[in-house]
Amino acid sequence: MASKADFNAEEWAAVVEAPVLAGLRVVSAERGGTIRESVAIGKVYSEARKAQDGSELLDELLASPPGVDPKRLQGERDLASATSDRLREALRILREKGTPEDVDAYKRFVMDVARTAAEAHKEGGFIGIGGKQVSPKEAEALDEIGVVLAA
Repeated sequence: MASKADFNAEEWAAVVEAPVLAGLRVVSAERGGTIRESVAIGKVYSEARKAQDGSELLDELLASPPGVDPKRLQGERDLASATSDRLREALRILREKGTPEDVDAYKRFVMDVARTAAEAHKEGGFIGIGGKQVSPKEAEALDEIGVVLAA
């Protein structure tokens, strides 16, 4: 199993940044609920810390402050392409330095972050009545993330 010590600073930043970008990609897919969805992303990190699935890599990832370096996003076309690019980069790094178990745990975590963000706020409806748990645009963002993770 890989640990943070197996990565240089730039590689580790890519691994830490990609799950946050996945969550932000879903949050930005639809207007409304941004605060609730952002709080939900934080809760995923908190719950994952408590779960302790036995992955040293994931434990160290969760111990690192989640964030996105705005300098790394400069020059990107949009958040969707930046998210896909960063996820591919993080997965490439993990495949080179980690075990298949590390890669699988990471993929599950990224999807948990994205899915939780999508489900944190009902879209549509009227004053909280009706609406969908996951909007079509959020579902599209989840699909995009899933395709990158499956590749």
